[in-house]
Amino acid sequence: MPRGDGTGPVGRGSGMGRGRGQGGGNRQGVGPGGNCVCSVCGTKVPHQLGTPCASMNCPKCGVMMVRE
Repeated sequence: MPRGDGTGPVGRGSGMGRGRGQGGGNRQGVGPGGNCVCSVCGTKVPHQLGTPCASMNCPKCGVMMVRE
């Protein structure tokens, strides 16, 4: 922006860049299907809608489950 009057190159104004509106990349809310799996013993249980896998413990060894 020469002289600070807002007449700089096209596409360089405020609100551009830095990935705005690009999604974020976290995996929260991945859908109703799939399985929860134990990272220690490998036991798989069907994912229950509305219950995060991280809030479940493995039925065999008691370790926190993760989403497959």
